[in-house]
Amino acid sequence: MNYSQILKKGEDFLKKSKIKNPNLDTELILSKVINKKREEILLNTNNKLKIKDIIKFKNYLMRRHQKEPIAYILGYKYFWKHKFLTNKSVLIPRPDTELIIEEALKYLPIDKSKKILDIGTGSGCIVISLLKERPNCSATALDISLKALNVAKTNAKLHHLENKINFINIDIDKYKSCNYDLIISNPPYINSIELNRLDDDIKFHEPKLALSGGSDGYRDLKKVIIKSKKLLKINGKLILEIGHRQKNQCLKILNENSYYINYISKDLSGKDRCIISTKLQ
Repeated sequence: MNYSQILKKGEDFLKKSKIKNPNLDTELILSKVINKKREEILLNTNNKLKIKDIIKFKNYLMRRHQKEPIAYILGYKYFWKHKFLTNKSVLIPRPDTELIIEEALKYLPIDKSKKILDIGTGSGCIVISLLKERPNCSATALDISLKALNVAKTNAKLHHLENKINFINIDIDKYKSCNYDLIISNPPYINSIELNRLDDDIKFHEPKLALSGGSDGYRDLKKVIIKSKKLLKINGKLILEIGHRQKNQCLKILNENSYYINYISKDLSGKDRCIISTKLQ
């Protein structure tokens, strides 16, 4: 069987399973199996495959058919400008979360050394991307999941930043160190009802711990806002990713805790996604 034939079979199979991008996913899977770039595959569609590669391809295809996200099958996802290792212990990095990087960079002068705290670091993609842009800064990254933290540590090593980030396995409630210039967080913010309505790819494969914000979706958002007030310097910034219907309630919690609201940033769909605020006192 050649590249062209197996790609056709793979695409048809994924189409029947109602996979959103059957063509792209099939090409990515074949790319992983034979360790060649997609462009190279598409330029050499008559090349023959070895039997062992056909078997491997079918195994990966079956995983995708069962709605396992392509990022877990490939073992990586691109975020901002870099490649990050992913597995089922961490949330898959999403383009909307790049908003945190865009906003944070505005408050981190390129020549200054600032202290950053990342609450709920997951794969470490946010804090690592920031330090790649601002090498004079130092950071601490917290996560309640030890497995997630191990992925983040591996990603830090991959990007030669293991000595610039202090990874701690702790709940934010128990964290005491303070005087941060910037706190960033993409906490779990999906409520119980919405959690059950998510696509199967997310609902059955991504870690619930990183998705569920409790019955109303505000459990972790509230915790991060209140705790950050103790951990930030005066005039320090809190940059928080939120659900697109959570703006008003989050603004209320921020106001109650004496934050100044700088502004709200919208995601690629034009929905409220990121609140930038300042600790006043």
